[in-house]
Amino acid sequence: MELRQLEHFVAVAEERHFTRAAERLAVSQSGLSASVRALEQELRTPLFSRTTRTVRLTEAGRALLVEAERTLAGARAARDAVDAVRGLLRGTLTVGVEQCVAGVSPARLLAAFHRDHPQMELRLRQEGTSSLLDGVAGGRLDLAFAATVGPAEWRGELVPLARERLVLLCAAGHPFAERTDVGWEELAGAPFIDFHPDWGPRRAADQAFAAAGVRRTVGLEVNDVHSLLELVREGLGIAVVPHHFSRKPEAELLVTVELTGAVRPVYESVAVLPAARSAGPGARALMRLLREGLGRGEPGGGVSPRAGARGAE
Repeated sequence: MELRQLEHFVAVAEERHFTRAAERLAVSQSGLSASVRALEQELRTPLFSRTTRTVRLTEAGRALLVEAERTLAGARAARDAVDAVRGLLRGTLTVGVEQCVAGVSPARLLAAFHRDHPQMELRLRQEGTSSLLDGVAGGRLDLAFAATVGPAEWRGELVPLARERLVLLCAAGHPFAERTDVGWEELAGAPFIDFHPDWGPRRAADQAFAAAGVRRTVGLEVNDVHSLLELVREGLGIAVVPHHFSRKPEAELLVTVELTGAVRPVYESVAVLPAARSAGPGARALMRLLREGLGRGEPGGGVSPRAGARGAE
């Protein structure tokens, strides 16, 4: 079993298509197919279920994918460690990020990193927080910028970026628009617009409603901030979101209402890294730039980072 074969296998698993995987790897499709077949023959089991339209992992393929990602990540880390000793940063840095996460601007941060380390290839993956945690744990991502992650959920390193309160957004004609604040119990039965459950803002809102003992129905689920704000603006529902969403240009015509009561929910964005001393040289270099103030984004809604939170060097 060769690293090249594992790279081919992972590419097909991620693309779910041999042609796209071959294009991504800049190899011929016939060569890629032969490499995967040789791996299947060595393991004596099919790794993919193939039809004319789809390519899906078999149960054996799913089991191999976890170990293949971990093996490839270890190989990259070994190469990066040697390059770092030589004063070079080469290879690939793969960063995961939630969209509109507070406290960091991925574009500015990656641009600064590229200026300092032009020999290193950058890859960016935008996913929900749960997927980002799985990616860092499995070695698919070198680090990630996520939200609403607690120490009980992540045993690696968490570096706080920003903390802010949750607020209610509604259209100008909504009954809540005339209010300065609203209690959690008043939200029961209202139509809500929110993200899919994997995204950090949705996780924070779900936790807040559960703590308040209020059941809610999310009728409209979206995957991006701009769609959420547009749906709220059209009066199709209300949304509980991190405060910095209310400062976006698309929210200019919306009304921001404070949430009151015993529950005081906080949305916290964090950098997620592997366990101590496991982060690669590229990830450590990126975090140094962030600590130096490069790539800092919107700070959040007036709640300071937790004192004594776990950090990484």
